[in-house]
Amino acid sequence: MCGIIGIVSNRSHAEIYEAITRGTRSLAHRGPDDEGIEFLTKESDPMTVAFGHRRLSILDLSPAGHQPMRDAATGNWITFNGEVFNFRDLRPSLEQQQIKFHSESDTEVLLKGLGLRGLDAVKDWRGMFALGQWEPANRRLTLIRDRLGIKPLYYYYDGQTFLFASEVRALLKTGLVPRKLSRAAVESYLTYGSVQQPLTIIENVYSVLPGHWLRFERGEIKSQPYWELQAKNNTPSKSEPELVEEISDLLLGAVRLRMIADVPVGAFLSGGIDSSAIVSLMRRVTTGTIRTFSVYFNEKEFSEHAFAEEAARYFETDHHPVLVTENDILAKLPRALAAMDQPSQDGINSYIVSEATAQSGLKVALSGLGGDEVFAGYPYFRTIARDERLRKKVSKVPLAFRRAASSAISAVANSNRATKLAGILRSNELDTHSLFLHRQLFTEAQRKQLLTDNGYAKEQWTRDWQMHGEWETQRFLACSDDDPINQASCFDLSGYLSDTLLRDTDAMSMAHSLEVRVPLIDHHVVERLATIPGNVKLRPDAPKWLLVKAVGDLPATLVDRPKRGFEFPFKKWLLGALREEAREALSSSNLQSLLQLGVQQALWERFEDGRISWTRVWSLWVLSKYIGEIEAL
Repeated sequence: MCGIIGIVSNRSHAEIYEAITRGTRSLAHRGPDDEGIEFLTKESDPMTVAFGHRRLSILDLSPAGHQPMRDAATGNWITFNGEVFNFRDLRPSLEQQQIKFHSESDTEVLLKGLGLRGLDAVKDWRGMFALGQWEPANRRLTLIRDRLGIKPLYYYYDGQTFLFASEVRALLKTGLVPRKLSRAAVESYLTYGSVQQPLTIIENVYSVLPGHWLRFERGEIKSQPYWELQAKNNTPSKSEPELVEEISDLLLGAVRLRMIADVPVGAFLSGGIDSSAIVSLMRRVTTGTIRTFSVYFNEKEFSEHAFAEEAARYFETDHHPVLVTENDILAKLPRALAAMDQPSQDGINSYIVSEATAQSGLKVALSGLGGDEVFAGYPYFRTIARDERLRKKVSKVPLAFRRAASSAISAVANSNRATKLAGILRSNELDTHSLFLHRQLFTEAQRKQLLTDNGYAKEQWTRDWQMHGEWETQRFLACSDDDPINQASCFDLSGYLSDTLLRDTDAMSMAHSLEVRVPLIDHHVVERLATIPGNVKLRPDAPKWLLVKAVGDLPATLVDRPKRGFEFPFKKWLLGALREEAREALSSSNLQSLLQLGVQQALWERFEDGRISWTRVWSLWVLSKYIGEIEAL
């Protein structure tokens, strides 16, 4: 795992040298083992092209894996972040074409494969990746991002300079990108608790979409998907035992691939189904020591310590539990927020467990991320079909009647659920899938109350919101013919998982130079599960039964218990040790140009009275702190 950056510009060589150096060195936490900066054009060339790279050595620890890397045969360059786990399977076919290798790295396999086959090579890659390739013969830059968006990749273009990088902060550090917040991104953040792709919190900085390539050539940008997740409701022709065996083989293969490394590999272990499944599969792959890590709290209602300990004993791992207290959070929050590449209401948990894992000396850890999205594990999967029927009926009711019902509910609302229902009834967004309404942090009406019109450029907002809408439409069309359960799974994989969970995991783990691998969203696994009807994947009395059966070795006490998300006791802390700081943040100048001060303060009062959930005030607090961090960069 690494950090990458690149610049294509008609600015002076000296100016680009300063910018690429600043940007590359800002990524040192992603790759502490090596640094490389290369100019890919001559100083006399009117167009300057430069790549930067920070390396975290996982495969081929020798200097032969140094990047940026050049292919002598084609003259092409690459700067690459991630791992393509099946690179050793791809290499022999290239060698049969008389292609010679000078390293044992996956980077060289990708570089040579792209040189021989172009973008067709990507369809055989199995892993997580984000890269930039420069072809001097065509004077063309190509960016490629993995199918599920595990590895981030951002770009900026102002008509004179094109930049890309692993982090938004690295782009800002070059000094070539204005630090102006995107109004559309702030609205997106208020909607879902994270900024939705392709937007970023910085205006004119965008994300390369998952499963897409993007080309910059002769001043033009072109982007296309090379892979799309399509949920296809096919009735399985296999018997249950045959289906379970097939999924078991896919999962075992995904974990076996992700155990490939020239350094030790550990795992996150919360004691839930997903993380326990990963460790069970790891145990089938190796008889050696497996080091596992978990976070727990003094607050018993949030702690899964006993379950993690039980799983560690069962699978005979070298387990490292980490106790997190209010004082720990107070001490670590500034560093955790500074590690956020984009604001998110989630992510602090990943920072804590990643820190403990990295401090033990590990560079690689496996995670159970994606299990709920792929195997229909979230509670709302059990009601999504009913919710869809209700949404379609309610959407046919005239808005005037819905507003009247909404006002009546609002008058007596004493819970977050009631407030959200009132907001949905008066919403103009009932033409979207009910999952999006489930995921909403602030309703449409609440966002309008919160946002100010200060410094609001409607033309820019319209363009950005249209880009966001086009991606949402593309995701919807890919899954629109399936049942509601598979639709929700598809939307979560390309939305919440990619926009929040994976982005936060990448930023928070790489802050500690830790690579996190996610076998449950291996694209072979995802594609196969998308063909299984929702009513087959979902059983009312057996959570994620197909995953449990496919793994086949999970203690009953870890399976037959109420689902609990990996959640910190933030409500308690916000009313305790974090109270004054959070209240001040909601009145800070950081937010006054964006949000109505009086509405923020009213939200805090409603939170103190127990009328709204902690997530809303927490999200505003995070946004305030993030803006302060960006201004201080």
